[in-house]
Amino acid sequence: MRGTRPKRRVAALGSAGALVTATLIAGAVAAPTANASAGTRHGQDREARGVATAAARAAKAGIDWQDCPADWNLAKPIQCGYVTVPLDYAKPHGKQIKLAVDRIGNTGTKAERQGALLYNPGGPGGSGLRFPARVTSKNPVWANAAKAYDFVGFDPRGVGKSAPISCVDPQEFVKAPKMDPVPDSEADKLAQRKLAREYAEGCQDRSGAMLPHMTTPNTARDLDVIRAALGEKKLNFLGVSYGTYLGAVYGTLFPGHVRRMVVDSVVNPSRDKIWYQANLDQDVAFEGRWKDWQDWVAANDATYHLGTTRAAVQEKWLQLRATAKKNPLGGVVGPAELISFFQSAPYYDSAWAPVASAFSKYVAGDTQALIDAAAPDLSDTAGNASAENGNAVYTAVECADAKWPTSWRTWDRDNTRLHKDHPFMTWANAWMNLPCATWPSKQHTPLNVKSGKGLPGVLIVQSEHDAATPYEGAVELHKRFKGSRLITEKDAGSHGVSGLVNPCVNERVDSYLLTGKLDRRDVTCTPHATPKP
Repeated sequence: MRGTRPKRRVAALGSAGALVTATLIAGAVAAPTANASAGTRHGQDREARGVATAAARAAKAGIDWQDCPADWNLAKPIQCGYVTVPLDYAKPHGKQIKLAVDRIGNTGTKAERQGALLYNPGGPGGSGLRFPARVTSKNPVWANAAKAYDFVGFDPRGVGKSAPISCVDPQEFVKAPKMDPVPDSEADKLAQRKLAREYAEGCQDRSGAMLPHMTTPNTARDLDVIRAALGEKKLNFLGVSYGTYLGAVYGTLFPGHVRRMVVDSVVNPSRDKIWYQANLDQDVAFEGRWKDWQDWVAANDATYHLGTTRAAVQEKWLQLRATAKKNPLGGVVGPAELISFFQSAPYYDSAWAPVASAFSKYVAGDTQALIDAAAPDLSDTAGNASAENGNAVYTAVECADAKWPTSWRTWDRDNTRLHKDHPFMTWANAWMNLPCATWPSKQHTPLNVKSGKGLPGVLIVQSEHDAATPYEGAVELHKRFKGSRLITEKDAGSHGVSGLVNPCVNERVDSYLLTGKLDRRDVTCTPHATPKP
């Protein structure tokens, strides 16, 4: 569930296959023995004591704020620092890791200040360190909130500047062309399974000590230690995409520590969904949003000349795919690279025009624009290291958070069935997640997300046709968090709604962050402006 730059991502509800799988997974993980659940409880008690110890230590130490290192590319007045947390909260005095944090002070008066607003952009594997730049770039959507809050970003454990993990050499990771994700034969499936197993082994070889502790509950505990280090009694939090699941887990573990929480584009927090089923659900939703984009391209045929119907645009896509499979464009862009590039259109409306433009130029005979957009840049070693790290964290967290099917027959059955009607993303997504089938480290049972004593009203924001985090996830979290309010952006599908210009959404997010007030009932907003060609 990437909430940052998509790599190859995830799923949706409603097919018989999806429902059957949900039942199987629920059966597989929902009935621990009495002893096992007692053991789990005991572990959680130790971790609860551990996080209290770490938070008290962090509150005392504070954060030594300095100008940011030059290579972090965060200009003054943004400041940077570190917060120390235990690798394992059951052993709070054991091995410690440092988490990178940054901040910019509120732009309003001292009297207007309401504390720190912490941010997570998703992933898992996304860095939040760019968040304070919303103030330095004078982003108008966030101007009101910036008057009241210090904007605080952080790299979660394993990410970027926070004890980064790795699974493979970054230059190898980005090398292209990769195998076509859609298998033509059993031999193709076998080759992909081998790659997935080798990737899991690489994670163990390069980052084995971190893997058992790369869970969402641990990142939520880290968030509570950061809150304490900032000197904040309660947390104000904005989470997008995977950041919504982080927020949901934080709200479950620390309900009395939440002051305000906005979650935008929501991961379905049901135990049945985390994470295998969520990824299948994504495949269905991506297909729907892919069709929305094709309809828009067809409606703007005067600009793009890719066909006046969805079917015509799809035919051009299939031709492009077949050509790139036979002879990768520029020697490096095959079907895998095309999917990585084209999937940004179903993700974000802001990508509709750039993707259509590169596609249009290719069809008109100028192939370079598409090659430049979709090929890896081997000279960008920093960018490649960041991409590899993001993928490593994504895999490590999703594999550790939940128990995944270990039987290839299950994966093969579910993805073969889904691919028939949802071919755009299904197999690409399956291979990305398949390392979890042979994961070398402990896999946990997901937390039961629910309201607890002291949890205030949470604001949930969601577009109706989101591909990466289907709408049902927002409905599910809304049910679980009593007193929450849901804002639905109807007939829209961009991932990450709160950052778009839509006064109906923006004004409510501002009002909640500034006053804590929620609407008396859920709200439906008309969509933000459709992209212009």
